[in-house]
Amino acid sequence: MPEVLYGRNPVREALRAGRRLRRLLVAPGLEHDQRVGEILLLARHIGIAPETTERAHLADIAHSEHHQGVAGYFDSRQLPGMEFVRRLVQEHRPGWPPLIVCLDGVQDPQNLGSLARAAESLGVDAMVLPKHRTAPASAAAVKASAGALEHLPLVRVVNLSQTLQELTELGVLVVGLDQEADTQTDQADFRQPVAIVVGSEGEGLRHLTKRRCELLISIPMGGRVDSLNAAVAGSVVLYEVARQRGFSFPGTLVG
Repeated sequence: MPEVLYGRNPVREALRAGRRLRRLLVAPGLEHDQRVGEILLLARHIGIAPETTERAHLADIAHSEHHQGVAGYFDSRQLPGMEFVRRLVQEHRPGWPPLIVCLDGVQDPQNLGSLARAAESLGVDAMVLPKHRTAPASAAAVKASAGALEHLPLVRVVNLSQTLQELTELGVLVVGLDQEADTQTDQADFRQPVAIVVGSEGEGLRHLTKRRCELLISIPMGGRVDSLNAAVAGSVVLYEVARQRGFSFPGTLVG
């Protein structure tokens, strides 16, 4: 079943990522916008002629007023399972140990999108989305990620606890974010295969998830507010991972 993506960055990045476009709708008067121009060029390259429609119609299609004058009907993404992660760990790229993000109850699409945006820019190899109690990679999440979610490999699993256990058996250090943990972010060694587990916005990690983590870490806090939301906390840790690895992202030159 086709999926509607809306917003200039999400539609452009979906096209760049190679997701199949079925239909493109654009509000009038946007032909001279640089991002819209690129979208039109990419669509025409694959044989899709844009359709002009009013902004009110786009809002109805997107179920949002934040469509920025662009919406597209795309094929839905088919997410791989744990076999993708196994292959990733076994065949990882030289110079950058596998880096995986696992979500435990992150149900806000804004948080999912924001975290995915940081993950894609900080060298994450895959994001694990449990089937239950996790926001889907919806149009709202793609919009919140500014389209970065389209470039990030996503993995669907049924049981997060079993997944974390298997990651441990594969030699991946499973690290959970827990603000009560004694070990701080900069005291962990992230220069090895790592899976970062991010908990829900209110409750954090579930008890069973904590038991599956080999290490729990906290982020040093200096203000009066003693916690960060899931997306910000996860992004802070991912930046520390990249820092310890010298920002030597796969496919880049450092120095």
